[in-house]
Formats: sequence, C-alpha cells, structure tokens
Amino acid sequence: MTSKKHWHSQALKLRGEGLSSREIAKRLGKGKSTINDFFTKHFQKLEVINEEIGHPGKKGPRILIYDIETSPIIAHLWSMWQQGIGLKQIETDWFVMSFCAKWLGEDEIFYFDQRDAENMEDDKELCERLWELFNEADFVVGQNVKAFDNKKMNARFILNGLPRPSTYRSIDTLDIAKANFNFTSRKLEYMSKNLCTDTHKDSHSEFPGHELWVECLKGNRKAWEAMERYNRDDVLSTEELYILFSSWDLKQPNFDVYVDEILDMDEWEHDGFHYTQFGKYKRYRNKTTGQQRRSRVNLLPKEKRQSLLANIV
Repeated sequence: MTSKKHWHSQALKLRGEGLSSREIAKRLGKGKSTINDFFTKHFQKLEVINEEIGHPGKKGPRILIYDIETSPIIAHLWSMWQQGIGLKQIETDWFVMSFCAKWLGEDEIFYFDQRDAENMEDDKELCERLWELFNEADFVVGQNVKAFDNKKMNARFILNGLPRPSTYRSIDTLDIAKANFNFTSRKLEYMSKNLCTDTHKDSHSEFPGHELWVECLKGNRKAWEAMERYNRDDVLSTEELYILFSSWDLKQPNFDVYVDEILDMDEWEHDGFHYTQFGKYKRYRNKTTGQQRRSRVNLLPKEKRQSLLANIV
C-alpha cells in the first residue's frame, strides 16, 4: 500500500509537471476529491507562511530552496584503509550531476541533470542554470548548505568561468536543528521522516547507497529517474522542514524589511516582554506561525537606563 507521505510527494510532483487533479487521481489510484482536498490544505499552509515571510512572486525576498548531487572523485588506491590520495592518483575529479531547486511557496520545481550530456563531466550548462537562480535569490535555504552545497557550487562556478552571483544570505536547516533540538539524528532522512507530513527524504531503495551514483555514471536511465526523485524529495522535504523550524529559530532574518508597506500588526499579538542587559521591550507572537519578535522601543525610562551598571568583561 502506498504510504500517505509518498503519495503526497508524488501528487506534488505531478502537479508541478502540469497534470490536472483528475489525471493525478487516476495515476495514484485516489479519488479526485481526495487529491483536491490535499492540494487545498497544502497550498493554504504555504499561503499562511508566505504572509509571514513575503510571497516571492509578489513581494518580499526571493527565497530559494535547493539541493545538489555531485559525483565521487575516482582515484587509484592501494588499500581499503588509505586515508588520503595524491593529486596524481585522481583519475576523474568530481562534478555536479544534478540539482533541484524551487522558490519558497511557489509550485514550479527546477530540476536539471547530466543524463543526456554529451560529456557528463562538463557541467557548465547545468551550473549556469543554477547560477541564474542564485543570482536572483535574496536567501538560499538547504540542509547543510553552508558547509557543503554553497561552497561546492562556488568551486564549480569559478572553475566554469562564472562570476560570483549577486550577494545572498544562507539559511541552513541543519544549523537550526543543531541550535534548537537534540534529535536522535539531524540527518534530513531522520528529521523529514519524523516531522514532515507531505514529503520525506527518498531512500532510493532500488539503487541503495553508493550504487545509485555508480549506475548514474554508467548511464542507467532507471538510476537517473531514481536520482531525480531523490533530488526532488530532498528539496520538498527541506522546504517543509524549514517552514516548521522557522518559528523556533530566533536568528531568522527580518523578512519584513523586504516589503515596502508598513507592517500589519493585526497579525501579531502582545506576548509579554523581552529583556536585555539594558532594555525592556514588548514581545510579540505571530498568530498564525508562532514566530516571536520584539519591538525596537526600549520601555525603560531614560533615568532608569542611565542608572544601570554594566558588567566588566
């Protein structure tokens, strides 16, 4: 029996490919009303979060969710336990095999890979496509993007003769998890399985572990199809995880500065006070998302502030 999480993921993928609810229902063996009910609930949830962070298609920042898959370095070794290799032992350097990306809250999913490339190791065209998205983004979001994906892409950008994209800021779901939660595991597979309701990280069981990359490098079409599902599910589950984590992350950027209009305080309710070493501020909680913020007005009178003593450090 198809799991609830799996058919949700498949429905979203088919929707992204332009299929109607009737066609999706037929493919998944579900009733059309079931499919429509799921889409209604899913996109209403995204609309709620977009009110908080700004809809990228209308106003507010452009927030890109993305994930890359890279090839392994192929080298000559003399031992299974060898700790390092020399440059002259490398036979094939790594390159970007595929990427998946989407704008937060939007339906369209961008996926490109090297399965039909004349020279699979020549990833310049693929990198140019992702560069265009980076160049438009105000924020990029992903799992472990700060330590891995961003730096890997920077390396491929410069090696392919591309300039640095326009400046963007990074939001890493792994960093948010490390700062706030002591889960059994902070891997995307564990967190998405236990927290996400729509999509979770694909296990590519047909090509387990390293075999998926080996078969893709051989040109196995079924393996490439599995890689695409794997890449897409990583992005969809990361998006859902980020939305869930956003109210827990006290370091979230203030997306309201990207919107020209005055902040609508009807979305916020007074929730006590926040204190710093030298200030008292009204604390607010978003009625929908639960995110917390404080005002910028120090409520302590001037005489009180002047009488406060500072620590000597």
